[in-house]
Amino acid sequence: MDLIIFDLDGTLINSEAILLAAQVETFGRHGLVHPGREAGLGVVGLTLNVALMRLAGLDQPDEILTETYREVFGAMRRQAETDAALDEPLFAGVAETLALLARRQGLSLGIATGKSRRGADYIIERHGWQGLFATIQTADDAPSKPHPGMILRAMAETGAAPERTAMVGDSSFDIEMAVAAGVAPVAVSWGFQPVGSLVALGARHVLDDFAALPGVLGLQNSVAVGEPV
Repeated sequence: MDLIIFDLDGTLINSEAILLAAQVETFGRHGLVHPGREAGLGVVGLTLNVALMRLAGLDQPDEILTETYREVFGAMRRQAETDAALDEPLFAGVAETLALLARRQGLSLGIATGKSRRGADYIIERHGWQGLFATIQTADDAPSKPHPGMILRAMAETGAAPERTAMVGDSSFDIEMAVAAGVAPVAVSWGFQPVGSLVALGARHVLDDFAALPGVLGLQNSVAVGEPV
C-alpha cells in the first residue's frame, strides 16, 4: 500500500453534535423544518452547498442558506472552545494509528473531505497534524463526493497507483468515490451512515476498531522508519 486517504467527519473526528446543531439553527433562521438526525447525518461528506440543497429538498444550491450555515457554524466552533457539547473529538485509536502509519516507509497519508480548505486546516492544526498528510483534498479543490476527483488528485500528487491506494470513510459518498477511482474502499462502523449500505456499495473491509486498519491493509509486517530491516 502506497497511499491511504481518510475522510474527516464521521471517520477521524466525531463532529455529529456541532454539525447537527448548525443545520438546525440554519434551517430555523430560514423558517425551514430540519428533517431530523438521520437525514442530517446522511448528507455529511458532500460539499456544503450540495449537502444543504439535498437536506432542504431544493433543486439547486441556495447560496444564502449556505452563507447562513457558514456563519452559524463559525459561531458554534468558537462556542465549542468553552462548551464541550459542541466539541469535535477524535474517535478512539485515531491519533495512535495515524502516528503509527506515518512511520511506515514508502507510505503516504491523505485527506479527502467535503470541508473547505479552511475547515480542514482547522482540524489539522487543532490536532497537531501539520506535515502528517502528503495530500489534502477539500471542497475547494475538486467536485463534491462521490465524484472521484479528490482521489484522482491525491494519487497524482503522491504518485500512487489505484491498486496501491485505499480510501477510508464512513459514508456512501466515500465508498462510491473509491469505487469510481478504482481504489480499495474501507468503511468504518462508527460513522454517520449504516454499515450495511456501505458494504452494498462495494466496501471491501469494515473497521470496528481503527487500530485494526494496518492489519486490514496488510501493513502489520511492513517496516517502520527507524526499525531494522
